[in-house]
Amino acid sequence: MINKRLLVKSLLSHNGENSFYDKKRCINIGSKEGKAKFLKHVCALANSNPKNRSFIVIGVSDAENLIVGVDFFDDSKIQNLVNAYLNNAPVISYENIHFPDLEAGKVIGLVTIGSSGKVCSLRKNIWKYYGGTVFIREGSISLPKDTGVNLLDFNAAAVAAIELSAQNNIKLTLDGVIDFINNRHKDLKCHYRVFKDQFVVCWAGISKKQKGNTYFSRVDIELITEQVKLFYSDLDEVMIDFDNNSFTIVEYVSLGLGTDIMHYPLEKTQIIFEDNGTYSIDTVLMFAPPLFDLKLLHHVFNNSKYLVEKLENYGVFSQEECIEIDALPQTLLLCYLNGFLDAKVLLEKIKPFLKGTYITSYAKLKEAQRIIRKVKYN
Repeated sequence: MINKRLLVKSLLSHNGENSFYDKKRCINIGSKEGKAKFLKHVCALANSNPKNRSFIVIGVSDAENLIVGVDFFDDSKIQNLVNAYLNNAPVISYENIHFPDLEAGKVIGLVTIGSSGKVCSLRKNIWKYYGGTVFIREGSISLPKDTGVNLLDFNAAAVAAIELSAQNNIKLTLDGVIDFINNRHKDLKCHYRVFKDQFVVCWAGISKKQKGNTYFSRVDIELITEQVKLFYSDLDEVMIDFDNNSFTIVEYVSLGLGTDIMHYPLEKTQIIFEDNGTYSIDTVLMFAPPLFDLKLLHHVFNNSKYLVEKLENYGVFSQEECIEIDALPQTLLLCYLNGFLDAKVLLEKIKPFLKGTYITSYAKLKEAQRIIRKVKYN
């Protein structure tokens, strides 16, 4: 069983990137350019490692090799993105790895790529890359190659050694549980559960009962055995259920106009633990967006455009307008889900104006964009 934090450290000890490992300060699969560059590296690493895994570590400064972290990234449909754009797509996973020295909510992203064993290529055009292009790694660079691609594996021994050095042990697990309960969440009620005598899941949050159900807010859930964060949010509410073989998370989002806010189920994630020391994660999107009267939404959308324009021009806002800005990301999300597709463009526009100034609204903006990604790639 691999401790993913040790795995990241082992990869970073190879100070320079190579044909089985890449590192990034951040990725942005919300833009076409960011999506294309990410797919290029995935394709190249898959072709350069046909018989073993390769990795992308996200949240590391390229020059100094320092661990700086990125926001918790919850996109269970990243495999769908890869399948949509790549022929002979590799199996891919994105995991959020906890590092003690990072600030709350920050993690290291670990992308693990497992080749299909066949030549991987772009399925269709994206950004400046043409459909049919094959990428390979030459040292630390992902390069296009037109013809004569031979899948050669020079890294099997190196990757096997790295994974062996990252094996988990009892001390690391116990240290992780104690750190989770006593240090990171000493102000919250914490819980833990052991599955199959091998896997330890810890979770913390504020619980409340409503109509016989228990919901948690300010939730942090971690698979301690592998140092992988399964869920983290200051905004959403979740229901948690478990039995001897599985741990289930049902995530809810709060949406509405004005004071008429309701909880809607977004996604169910179930971790299934096997007797042979393995586990799998299944996710099901449950989201059915609330529908509103289109005449009302036309008025709401026009008012949102006015607020966006005022933000871009650094206007002075009244107290009532400040309240509307706080809810602006949720409002634009509702407009988008009801067919006002330009609302997604407005969300991108306001991002730099909210960051650092309207902290709560910026957090809601990231949440809105996450929901749009989930709906899109489902």
